[in-house]
Amino acid sequence: YLASRSNDHLLIQVAYDNWAQKPDSLQIKGLSRSFNIYFMFDFPFKTNPHFSIGVGAGISTSNIFFENTMIDLTGRRADRLSFVNVKDTNHFKKYKLLTTFLEAPVEFRYVSNPANTNKSWKAAIGAKIGTMISASTKGKNLQNKNGQTINSVTQKEKSKRYFNGTRLSVTGRVGYGVFSLFTSYQINSFIKEG
Repeated sequence: YLASRSNDHLLIQVAYDNWAQKPDSLQIKGLSRSFNIYFMFDFPFKTNPHFSIGVGAGISTSNIFFENTMIDLTGRRADRLSFVNVKDTNHFKKYKLLTTFLEAPVEFRYVSNPANTNKSWKAAIGAKIGTMISASTKGKNLQNKNGQTINSVTQKEKSKRYFNGTRLSVTGRVGYGVFSLFTSYQINSFIKEG
């Protein structure tokens, strides 16, 4: 009966997103966030039903917001990825970098009540491997250096050129019933070397 139990077959995650070890000159602002959705299969251990392995696939998105920054995502201005401080010139009031990955998570799971996982303490550690589907920037509402609106325009640029196409992450979750807190940390470089 445990093979058909309800044990996190659908994971919907909303998170605060940030870049570790970023330079001080990079002006990330606001509530950068990510949204993930995964479909998982749960395989309980026959010797101990408190433990199981979860495997699946899904989509992970990230929205990192910047202040007074323009990202040369396409390499038009220089043949490299650059984050340009545009505080003293025309800039967008709202500006973000959006990335989307197709991912395959694997988790080692624990539940305190294997017969009723929806009323149980849960914990999981794992890893994800992903491939980048898209990377783009989006700027809204062009302003001058004094913050006055010049044009209510939206500008989008799209290019995966400067990003690693593969993402490797370690993950952790802990919670009760259908609610959990989770964390994820990318262990390989997000931006290509050089």
